[in-house]
Amino acid sequence: MKVADVFRFRNAEIKALHLTWIAFFITFYVWFNMAPLATSMLRSMDWLTQDDIRLFAIVNVALTIPARIIVGMALDRFGPRRVFSVLMILMSIPALTFAFGNTMTQLLVSRLILSSIGASFVVGIHMTALWFKPKDIGFAEGFYAGWGNFGSAAAAMTLPTIALTLYGGDDGWRWAIGQSAFVMAGYGVYYWFAITDGPDEKAHRKPRKAMALEVSTWNDLIKLILWTIPMIGVLAILVWRIENMGYITPMGALICYAAIAAVVIYQVVQILRVNVPLLKKGVPEDDKYPFNSVAALNSTYFANFGAELAVVSMLPMFFEQTWGLGAAAAGMIAASFAFVNLIARPMGGMVSDRMGNRRFVMLSYMFGIGIGFVLMGLLNSSWPLIIAIAITMFTSFFVQGAEGATFGIIPSIKRRLTGQISGMAGAYGNVGAVVYLFIFTFVTPTQFFFIIAGGAFASWVICLIWLKEPESGFADEYYISSVDRQIAEQDVKAQG
Repeated sequence: MKVADVFRFRNAEIKALHLTWIAFFITFYVWFNMAPLATSMLRSMDWLTQDDIRLFAIVNVALTIPARIIVGMALDRFGPRRVFSVLMILMSIPALTFAFGNTMTQLLVSRLILSSIGASFVVGIHMTALWFKPKDIGFAEGFYAGWGNFGSAAAAMTLPTIALTLYGGDDGWRWAIGQSAFVMAGYGVYYWFAITDGPDEKAHRKPRKAMALEVSTWNDLIKLILWTIPMIGVLAILVWRIENMGYITPMGALICYAAIAAVVIYQVVQILRVNVPLLKKGVPEDDKYPFNSVAALNSTYFANFGAELAVVSMLPMFFEQTWGLGAAAAGMIAASFAFVNLIARPMGGMVSDRMGNRRFVMLSYMFGIGIGFVLMGLLNSSWPLIIAIAITMFTSFFVQGAEGATFGIIPSIKRRLTGQISGMAGAYGNVGAVVYLFIFTFVTPTQFFFIIAGGAFASWVICLIWLKEPESGFADEYYISSVDRQIAEQDVKAQG
């Protein structure tokens, strides 16, 4: 697939790509619609404080992790068209509630529920995988993610102008956020009718059971459980932070911890219920897949997307304090980290397609991330600002490219489990963000960059040992196992 192909709008797969990245763009626009209007909110509601805004920022990522797991299961069962449309329509409700809320409870609860919209990313990943062949999937996924993810930057650039110019007044911010919610709900309805789950009915392959990820061996079962616990358990960090900020009592925190433990136990039970019977019966050789590759890609998304979310939140302050810049100038320079996304992420997928070895590309990008953050850790006021900006963009190039390379591999690991594998890897990106932001509260920016570099190098080692080159990574069609054919035959009989 060439770059020029994205302009061939009459091609069904290109049309599907554009419809899907626009959906992702809108959801991220809505997800990050608060930060650009925070000062307007403080002026409009005199009872609101800076600490309240910080709390909203924390809960804004809280449910994204479990939502990505749940959405991943729903994807494999119901297909991305239904899931994406329903997600956009449902999430417009908490977005509108936040826009016109007048109490702390309304704002807090609506923002918490709205954080589930971060799961939209894995929906489009699955949809794109249904439309594109293995040999083209890297660029297609990279283009989808790079342009869709730009919705967060677009929100920062346009919402203040919409609030002040188009609406104005103390409640201009409310109507700006409300407008984005209405647009998302409308597009959700349109998306339902505008697209299908792949070019034909055979494209979407259902797993035998969508309640948990299937594995191939007893060892993989243990590994899946071990990788599942941190995905949910990391929410305890958010609870600890909220309790320490005084927003919930120790008893309230204890209840939250108990709820997190209950969800972990439930998820482990579901894993056992799905996999123990399958493993006792025996998994056919042609249906097995390497879970080690899933684990390796979990680590890459922890180290690249997790780093991106964490760094974007602290980069403006870093430039402002290190070089004595104004807030606007520092913000614009820090935005270069996001702007690179438009090119670097599609390029990461394209390089993965063209090199003929997706594993080598993944390893190269992760090593580049480590080098980039080591260089950022060396930055101080004695460095010329232009060099600091260049190093920041260099690092971002590898971060975004690695994200594209990650999802250039996932669809080829196990076709019918793409939704769940994408959901797990995507969730680990948010796990990385939570962990890195938690660490940032205890260290200096220099130490922070070195720690992130360490995470990238650790992921590089994991990939070196565990990541396998997908067998059908460059084929014209995805590999179909005997179990895939059996499930397809059962579906035909059920429909007939």
